[in-house]
Amino acid sequence: MTRLFVKICGISTPDAALAVAEAGADAIGFVFAPGSPRLVLDDQALSLTQGLPSEIETVGVFRNQPIDEVLAIARRAGVATVQLHGDESDADFDRLRAEGFGTIRAISVEDYRRRSLAGQLRADDRLLIDAVEPGAGATFDPALLEGTALPESWILAGGLTPDNVAELVRTLQPGGVDVSSGVEASRGVKDVTRIRDFIAAARSV
Repeated sequence: MTRLFVKICGISTPDAALAVAEAGADAIGFVFAPGSPRLVLDDQALSLTQGLPSEIETVGVFRNQPIDEVLAIARRAGVATVQLHGDESDADFDRLRAEGFGTIRAISVEDYRRRSLAGQLRADDRLLIDAVEPGAGATFDPALLEGTALPESWILAGGLTPDNVAELVRTLQPGGVDVSSGVEASRGVKDVTRIRDFIAAARSV
Protein backbone atom coordinates (compact mmCIF):
# COMPACT_ATOMS: atom_id res chain seq x y z
CA MET A 1 0.00 0.00 0.00
CA THR A 2 1.27 3.46 -0.88
CA ARG A 3 2.32 5.61 2.07
CA LEU A 4 -0.34 8.16 3.04
CA PHE A 5 0.59 11.75 2.17
CA VAL A 6 0.15 14.09 5.16
CA LYS A 7 0.04 17.89 4.84
CA ILE A 8 -0.27 20.32 7.75
CA CYS A 9 -1.53 23.69 6.57
CA GLY A 10 -1.79 27.21 7.96
CA ILE A 11 1.61 27.20 9.66
CA SER A 12 2.76 30.60 10.92
CA THR A 13 5.21 30.05 13.81
CA PRO A 14 8.64 28.41 14.19
CA ASP A 15 7.48 25.95 16.86
CA ALA A 16 4.63 24.72 14.66
CA ALA A 17 6.94 24.37 11.65
CA LEU A 18 9.40 22.38 13.76
CA ALA A 19 6.63 20.11 15.04
CA VAL A 20 5.48 19.41 11.47
CA ALA A 21 9.00 18.41 10.48
CA GLU A 22 9.81 16.36 13.57
CA ALA A 23 6.52 14.44 13.46
CA GLY A 24 7.15 13.32 9.89
CA ALA A 25 4.66 15.23 7.75
CA ASP A 26 5.19 15.17 3.99
CA ALA A 27 4.17 18.77 3.36
CA ILE A 28 3.78 22.08 5.14
CA GLY A 29 1.33 24.75 3.97
CA PHE A 30 1.48 28.54 4.21
CA VAL A 31 -1.64 30.61 3.59
CA PHE A 32 -1.27 33.75 1.48
CA ALA A 33 -5.00 34.36 0.95
CA PRO A 34 -6.03 37.82 2.22
CA GLY A 35 -8.52 37.74 5.09
CA SER A 36 -7.47 34.36 6.41
CA PRO A 37 -6.70 34.13 10.16
CA ARG A 38 -3.70 32.02 9.09
CA LEU A 39 -2.28 34.60 6.68
CA VAL A 40 1.52 34.89 6.54
CA LEU A 41 3.77 37.20 4.54
CA ASP A 42 6.16 35.83 1.96
CA ASP A 43 9.30 36.68 3.95
CA GLN A 44 7.76 35.10 7.06
CA ALA A 45 7.10 31.87 5.16
CA LEU A 46 10.62 31.90 3.76
CA SER A 47 12.09 32.16 7.26
CA LEU A 48 9.90 29.28 8.47
CA THR A 49 11.11 26.95 5.72
CA GLN A 50 14.78 27.53 6.45
CA GLY A 51 16.19 24.55 8.26
CA LEU A 52 13.34 22.22 7.31
CA PRO A 53 14.34 18.86 5.82
CA SER A 54 14.61 19.09 2.04
CA GLU A 55 12.12 16.26 1.56
CA ILE A 56 9.24 18.27 3.07
CA GLU A 57 7.11 19.78 0.31
CA THR A 58 6.47 23.50 0.86
CA VAL A 59 3.05 24.67 -0.33
CA GLY A 60 1.69 28.18 -0.78
CA VAL A 61 -2.10 28.44 -0.55
CA PHE A 62 -3.95 31.12 -2.52
CA ARG A 63 -7.58 31.90 -3.23
CA ASN A 64 -8.92 33.95 -6.16
CA GLN A 65 -5.79 36.06 -6.51
CA PRO A 66 -4.33 37.29 -9.83
CA ILE A 67 -1.92 34.72 -11.21
CA ASP A 68 0.88 37.29 -11.51
CA GLU A 69 0.49 38.05 -7.80
CA VAL A 70 0.48 34.35 -6.96
CA LEU A 71 3.69 33.77 -8.90
CA ALA A 72 5.43 36.75 -7.32
CA ILE A 73 4.55 35.73 -3.77
CA ALA A 74 5.39 32.08 -4.37
CA ARG A 75 8.82 32.99 -5.72
CA ARG A 76 9.59 35.32 -2.82
CA ALA A 77 8.37 32.77 -0.28
CA GLY A 78 10.43 30.02 -1.86
CA VAL A 79 7.62 27.44 -1.93
CA ALA A 80 7.81 24.47 -4.28
CA THR A 81 4.08 23.99 -4.83
CA VAL A 82 1.11 26.31 -5.29
CA GLN A 83 -2.37 25.33 -4.09
CA LEU A 84 -5.20 27.27 -5.68
CA HIS A 85 -8.45 27.22 -3.76
CA GLY A 86 -10.76 29.36 -5.85
CA ASP A 87 -12.09 29.80 -9.36
CA GLU A 88 -8.75 29.72 -11.14
CA SER A 89 -8.65 28.54 -14.74
CA ASP A 90 -6.81 25.61 -16.31
CA ALA A 91 -4.58 28.20 -17.94
CA ASP A 92 -3.51 29.44 -14.50
CA PHE A 93 -2.44 25.93 -13.52
CA ASP A 94 -0.61 25.50 -16.83
CA ARG A 95 1.29 28.72 -16.26
CA LEU A 96 2.31 27.73 -12.75
CA ARG A 97 3.66 24.42 -14.03
CA ALA A 98 5.46 26.16 -16.87
CA GLU A 99 7.13 28.39 -14.27
CA GLY A 100 8.40 25.33 -12.40
CA PHE A 101 5.85 24.99 -9.59
CA GLY A 102 3.97 21.90 -8.55
CA THR A 103 0.23 22.47 -8.27
CA ILE A 104 -2.72 21.35 -6.16
CA ARG A 105 -6.27 22.12 -7.25
CA ALA A 106 -8.41 22.47 -4.12
CA ILE A 107 -12.17 22.28 -4.63
CA SER A 108 -15.22 21.69 -2.48
CA VAL A 109 -16.75 18.23 -2.52
CA GLU A 110 -19.89 19.59 -4.20
CA ASP A 111 -17.86 21.27 -6.94
CA TYR A 112 -15.79 18.11 -7.34
CA ARG A 113 -18.90 15.97 -7.77
CA ARG A 114 -20.42 18.34 -10.32
CA ARG A 115 -17.24 18.69 -12.35
CA SER A 116 -16.31 15.02 -12.13
CA LEU A 117 -19.69 13.79 -13.37
CA ALA A 118 -19.56 16.36 -16.18
CA GLY A 119 -16.05 15.26 -17.20
CA GLN A 120 -14.60 18.69 -16.49
CA LEU A 121 -11.58 17.64 -14.42
CA ARG A 122 -8.21 17.02 -16.02
CA ALA A 123 -6.25 13.81 -15.52
CA ASP A 124 -3.13 15.76 -14.57
CA ASP A 125 -4.85 17.61 -11.72
CA ARG A 126 -3.58 16.86 -8.23
CA LEU A 127 -6.85 17.19 -6.37
CA LEU A 128 -7.61 18.27 -2.82
CA ILE A 129 -11.27 17.74 -1.98
CA ASP A 130 -12.54 19.91 0.84
CA ALA A 131 -15.76 20.61 2.68
CA VAL A 132 -18.19 23.17 1.32
CA GLU A 133 -16.73 25.86 3.59
CA PRO A 134 -12.93 25.46 3.73
CA GLY A 135 -11.34 26.10 7.11
CA ALA A 136 -14.62 25.79 9.01
CA GLY A 137 -13.65 22.52 10.64
CA ALA A 138 -16.57 20.54 9.19
CA THR A 139 -16.43 17.16 7.47
CA PHE A 140 -18.52 16.36 4.40
CA ASP A 141 -20.95 13.58 3.55
CA PRO A 142 -18.95 10.71 1.97
CA ALA A 143 -22.00 9.87 -0.16
CA LEU A 144 -21.15 12.89 -2.31
CA LEU A 145 -18.17 10.95 -3.66
CA GLU A 146 -20.25 7.98 -4.81
CA GLY A 147 -20.23 7.37 -8.54
CA THR A 148 -17.13 9.49 -9.16
CA ALA A 149 -13.76 8.23 -10.38
CA LEU A 150 -11.38 9.41 -7.69
CA PRO A 151 -7.68 9.44 -8.56
CA GLU A 152 -5.46 7.39 -6.23
CA SER A 153 -3.52 10.48 -5.20
CA TRP A 154 -6.48 12.62 -4.12
CA ILE A 155 -6.13 14.52 -0.84
CA LEU A 156 -8.88 14.60 1.77
CA ALA A 157 -9.51 17.82 3.72
CA GLY A 158 -12.33 19.31 5.76
CA GLY A 159 -12.96 18.75 9.45
CA LEU A 160 -10.10 16.34 10.05
CA THR A 161 -8.81 16.01 13.62
CA PRO A 162 -6.49 13.66 15.51
CA ASP A 163 -9.62 11.84 16.69
CA ASN A 164 -11.29 11.16 13.33
CA VAL A 165 -8.53 11.06 10.71
CA ALA A 166 -7.77 7.35 10.99
CA GLU A 167 -11.39 6.30 10.58
CA LEU A 168 -11.99 8.68 7.67
CA VAL A 169 -8.88 7.39 5.90
CA ARG A 170 -10.10 3.82 6.33
CA THR A 171 -13.55 4.74 5.00
CA LEU A 172 -12.64 7.03 2.09
CA GLN A 173 -9.17 5.68 1.23
CA PRO A 174 -7.62 8.94 0.02
CA GLY A 175 -4.04 9.18 -1.13
CA GLY A 176 -3.41 11.95 1.37
CA VAL A 177 -4.88 14.14 4.10
CA ASP A 178 -4.64 17.88 4.79
CA VAL A 179 -5.46 19.56 8.10
CA SER A 180 -5.46 23.10 9.41
CA SER A 181 -8.17 24.02 11.94
CA GLY A 182 -8.20 20.48 13.36
CA VAL A 183 -4.76 20.97 14.90
CA GLU A 184 -5.38 24.40 16.40
CA ALA A 185 -5.68 25.53 20.01
CA SER A 186 -7.76 28.48 18.81
CA ARG A 187 -8.61 29.89 15.39
CA GLY A 188 -5.35 30.46 13.53
CA VAL A 189 -3.15 29.27 16.42
CA LYS A 190 -1.55 25.85 16.00
CA ASP A 191 -1.15 23.37 18.87
CA VAL A 192 2.09 21.39 18.54
CA THR A 193 0.70 18.45 20.51
CA ARG A 194 -2.31 18.18 18.20
CA ILE A 195 0.00 18.37 15.17
CA ARG A 196 2.01 15.41 16.50
CA ASP A 197 -1.13 13.48 17.46
CA PHE A 198 -2.71 14.06 14.04
CA ILE A 199 0.30 12.80 12.12
CA ALA A 200 0.62 9.76 14.39
CA ALA A 201 -3.07 8.93 13.93
CA ALA A 202 -2.88 9.33 10.16
CA ARG A 203 0.20 7.13 9.99
CA SER A 204 -1.48 4.44 12.11
CA VAL A 205 -3.81 3.39 9.28
